[in-house]
Amino acid sequence: MAQFGHVSAVNLSGQNTIVNKWSTQSSWRCGCKVGRLNSISFAGSDAMGHKLRIPAAHTLTRTFNWDAIPLKVVCIDYPRPELENTVNYLEAAYLSSSFRNSPRPNKPLEVVIAGAGLAGLSTAKYLADAGHKPILLEARDVLGGKVAAWKDDEGDWYETGLHIFFGAYPNIQNLFGELGINDRLQWKEHSMIFAMPNKPGEFSRFDFPKVLPAPLNGIWAILKNNEMLTWPEKVKFAIGLLPAIVGGQAYVEAQDGITVKDWMRKQGIPDRVTEEVFIAMSKALNFINPDELSMQCILIALNRFLQEKHGSKMAFLDGNPPERLCMPVVDHIESRGGQVILNSRIQKIELNKDGNVKNFVLNNGKLIQGDAYVFATPVDILKLLVPETWKEIPYFKKLEKLVGVPVINVHIWFDRKLKNTYDHLLFSRSPLLSVYADMSVTCKEYYNPNQSMLELVFAPAEEWISRSNEEIIEATMKELAKLFPDEISADQSKAKILKYHVVKTPRSVYKTIAGSELCRPVQRSPIEGFYLAGDYTKQKYLASMEGAVLSGKLCAQAIVQDYELLAMREQRKLAEASVV
Repeated sequence: MAQFGHVSAVNLSGQNTIVNKWSTQSSWRCGCKVGRLNSISFAGSDAMGHKLRIPAAHTLTRTFNWDAIPLKVVCIDYPRPELENTVNYLEAAYLSSSFRNSPRPNKPLEVVIAGAGLAGLSTAKYLADAGHKPILLEARDVLGGKVAAWKDDEGDWYETGLHIFFGAYPNIQNLFGELGINDRLQWKEHSMIFAMPNKPGEFSRFDFPKVLPAPLNGIWAILKNNEMLTWPEKVKFAIGLLPAIVGGQAYVEAQDGITVKDWMRKQGIPDRVTEEVFIAMSKALNFINPDELSMQCILIALNRFLQEKHGSKMAFLDGNPPERLCMPVVDHIESRGGQVILNSRIQKIELNKDGNVKNFVLNNGKLIQGDAYVFATPVDILKLLVPETWKEIPYFKKLEKLVGVPVINVHIWFDRKLKNTYDHLLFSRSPLLSVYADMSVTCKEYYNPNQSMLELVFAPAEEWISRSNEEIIEATMKELAKLFPDEISADQSKAKILKYHVVKTPRSVYKTIAGSELCRPVQRSPIEGFYLAGDYTKQKYLASMEGAVLSGKLCAQAIVQDYELLAMREQRKLAEASVV
């Protein structure tokens, strides 16, 4: 979040007790192998500069030495799935190539971009590929926007959110490939894992078999899971989905005006299906509950997950996003003549007499001019800075209905290694928590063989965003006591908190409520030379990292298409200046 994010941290004293013993059963549930030594290795990978090699995942055997103490934990990352032949990946690759292959401009445009989140970085990257000179301004001293992260005094990172990279993110997957950083994604087994609130400490899995194509692998995963839905519920859900399958994209888009909860009831799907599956899914997708979320959002996700074999397969970034993802984009931009400037907050959009943009005014009074201008900030920041003369233009007026959703990201470092977890993203199905992961297992840079660090998304957060960090941690611990009944208690009589960080974002991704689709703007505004980028702008991946990256590509595409118009505009300005 470029302007509204608030970060606070509190250290809690506690004894640093090292726990090395993991049960054999727990280690295998985490996707780990047990052996000698107290260390970790990642299969065929570079772990922050240290080359570590172990046999490939399929060569591991369940051979245990029951007396081997201390234990060795070996976390296995799965191979990158074959994504390159999917239709969506090829479409994204073609769009990327269009910038590299476009005619070189006689005079490159200087394009001023506000906001160095994924949308702004993407816009600048593809403009640079097309031969133009982006000037990317970021208000804060950190890259990433909604994927920003910070390092505390002890060298530990804490993030704005728990970020997952899906196989169904074709533009992000292309971006990683174009930057040569595919190896920075840690792919996990193709599963979705849900906590069981009625059985504390237990989980239910949807496992997608590798041998089946889509959508059969997804259907099989649903049919094989008998813990969350009964067979009659599965049948009614399948029948309810038939209109979406038959009607295709046109049907999906037409469901924007109805909530998930109302759509389910309209289709005759039992409320228990919503309660068991779609509360967790809604909170994971947009941090709100099914009684608010537009059904279009769910159907788009289901369509991607069911139509692409690896669409729902997940990967974690191997470290903090600013360094491991954003900096390679910055290096790429700067290598092609672009600029990325931090601590450059926009105070005002100053206009010419004709109503077009004259320049951006920074907080320090500096004026930044260009041939074109892009706002790639969250929609709430844009709304604060829209000039008065633009506010009644329908394009900008409808933005008032788009509002960022509050979200809280919680990080807790414990004094021991928690056993009741997986090397994967977990759906908590808690009324207060959305998804969580033990980042000391899932992420190379954050790995710790002796202590767990849980990263949790606290959502819906509207009633909690103004509360103290202490209250949020207290509520989180009560929920964790249900997820880890043998290891965590709310009073810390079991696992103790060593420290925590709470990151509050009062206005995160736009709230995808019913009826919001009509309010989303295209990237080219009615103001000549002024463009928008951001996940809230019109693109098919809604409020997501993929949506942000795609919006940046579409924004860059609009500017490249408008090159002649923008170049002539600059010539007119020079001619008018010479006359004066």
